Amino acid sequence: MNLRIIPRLDIKGPNLVKGVHLEGLRVLGRPEDFARFYYQNGADELIYQDAVASLYGRNSLLEIIERTASEIFIPLTVGGGLRSVEDIRTVLRAGADKVAINTAAVNTPELIRDAALAFGSSTIVVSIEAIKQANGKYETYVDYGRESTGVDAVEWASRAADLGAGELLVTSIGQEGTGKGYDLELTRQIAQAVAIPVIALGGAGQLEHIYDVIADGYADAVSLASMLHYEFIHKYQFRQGDYQIEGNIEFLLGKRGEFGRKNITGTTIRKIKEYLLEHGVDCRMEKGAAGV
Repeated sequence: MNLRIIPRLDIKGPNLVKGVHLEGLRVLGRPEDFARFYYQNGADELIYQDAVASLYGRNSLLEIIERTASEIFIPLTVGGGLRSVEDIRTVLRAGADKVAINTAAVNTPELIRDAALAFGSSTIVVSIEAIKQANGKYETYVDYGRESTGVDAVEWASRAADLGAGELLVTSIGQEGTGKGYDLELTRQIAQAVAIPVIALGGAGQLEHIYDVIADGYADAVSLASMLHYEFIHKYQFRQGDYQIEGNIEFLLGKRGEFGRKNITGTTIRKIKEYLLEHGVDCRMEKGAAGV
């Protein structure tokens, strides 16, 4: 089976944003621009996450989903603020292929079963955001990493799979945005506990980090943001005022040092796949995909 490379786009209002440990969000640009570039560059799927949906009790991605789905023809997973089967149906009708649920799934686990019955397990991704505790165990967090739950992440992963989740999106909050590498232990523990695909997220800064989470973390797919976003911004001329500003744009104006940049080497999806193929990992490589 080919390994999937899945860019993640965190969205606040109309803008793509990025933080460290899911905090300190910085505006990076229009999500549609990034999504189009990643699609042309060979992404296998995309993940859209409304970064403040749970906080404000809504999902504001419908217009963005519709615009993206009209011109990008790879699976699109959408998460953030989805609390019911009807919420999921609305997002799927807008053009999403899958949904990622976290807060509502932890609060009402039966939502996983009901959604899987309504739309099929392959449509339901359970997102697990976790922090390693002093006792060595991982605790599940909700509300975009803002709220602790007391729920053991590995046990929750197993239960989510039993309830009908088709995939798990596993984020290490401690590693997220740092560029220091994925949490191999977290990913491995969950991958060994379930029989469904595990997507690793949080911490990629170098090409070897991606290989490591496959070889040592047993991930079935990898999702990443900063490495790809930085490369895109480097090649795309940002013009202040191009879009509605909502948030901190210091990163785009050149004040980038505090953003974890020193640990992160920008790259493209094609370069990632070439690296993995050289190291014996099967990837889907389309002829003519942009190599920039």
